[in-house]
Amino acid sequence: MHKNSPKKGIRAMKKLFVVVLISILTVGVAVAYAAEKGTAKEAIAMVDKGVAYINANGKEKAFAAFNNPKGEFVKGDLYIYVLDLQGVCLAHGANVKHVGKLFLNIPDPDGKMFFREIVELAKTKGSGWVDYKWTNPISKKIEAKTTYCKKVKDVVVACGVYK
Repeated sequence: MHKNSPKKGIRAMKKLFVVVLISILTVGVAVAYAAEKGTAKEAIAMVDKGVAYINANGKEKAFAAFNNPKGEFVKGDLYIYVLDLQGVCLAHGANVKHVGKLFLNIPDPDGKMFFREIVELAKTKGSGWVDYKWTNPISKKIEAKTTYCKKVKDVVVACGVYK
């Protein structure tokens, strides 16, 4: 029995090392993910920057810039998308395949018609926030989200953040 004690001690140390290593990696991934999450302040700034870009360069050039996934209008989980006042997607920083599609009748997982709310809010108040749930492109999980939107000319510029 005395002969096996050092082996048991080494096994215990290895197990402890593995547990500590896994804990460190888990915390590191969580911190990195948290750092990628955009804030409400950043979403407002992104929308304002998009609106200014439209005003300075016109819609065609702006939409091309918004659609660039490696451009200045995509940062971590933040991206600009643009809807016309009928709810058709005109630009989308996370997935250009959405361009041209009608978003108005797309519900969140709870059935909330949030795109309708975004367009209606922009039409009636000019800007504001709409809450809903959506799949996070980074985590791939359904999460609570809020989108800031602002009407400029005849379009709605929007950017959302995961809560």
